Amino acid sequence: MDFAKPLPTYLVKRYHGWKATTYSENQVWYRRLADEGQRPRAMVVSCCDSRVHVTSIFGADQGEFFIHRNIANLVPPYAPDGDHHGTSAAIEYAVTALKVAHLIVLGHSQCGGVQGCIDMCKGQAPQLEAKESFVGRWMDILKPKYDLVADVEDGVEQARQLERQAVVASLENLMTFPFVSSAVEDGALSLHGLWTDIGEGGLQCYDPLHKKFVAV
Repeated sequence: MDFAKPLPTYLVKRYHGWKATTYSENQVWYRRLADEGQRPRAMVVSCCDSRVHVTSIFGADQGEFFIHRNIANLVPPYAPDGDHHGTSAAIEYAVTALKVAHLIVLGHSQCGGVQGCIDMCKGQAPQLEAKESFVGRWMDILKPKYDLVADVEDGVEQARQLERQAVVASLENLMTFPFVSSAVEDGALSLHGLWTDIGEGGLQCYDPLHKKFVAV
């Protein structure tokens, strides 16, 4: 089966533009990254949403962040069951091999995955309830947190609160990984929960002591 197609023309043009400018002006840096390997200081777990651009938010250069993206920036609980676990594998590599100093979970506003979880919990998304729905089964990770926002009548506010709870759930699940919890206890790793408002450009950080998000 011949499934491969030529790269879209606009991507080809953008690549050649990048190679002629950004790469050409920073060849030494790129070659150094290639020769010496990566040494990122932080790992970021963020959403696949195309509007969430981690390196732009923090003005990061290539090689600074080890980034893993998935639906709704969720981290599942530790489950060494021999199955396929992409997010867990990325976390394991970042913590045990790259030895990042910081692990950041970044949530965002208008998250389609979180809205899908809300719709499921309200019985309004039968397609996500189906056993064969990869998105639905992934969002099952967040469903226990829905009880915390179930009584919020305003739909927009309810979604925003559950988006923040997705970050909290991921932080809690991170601590179920033995190599994460031990690194945190040893002071070699710190965990951070963030939520960004796409439209306003705002950034909030989770305060575990007071169990709330505060503006950065």
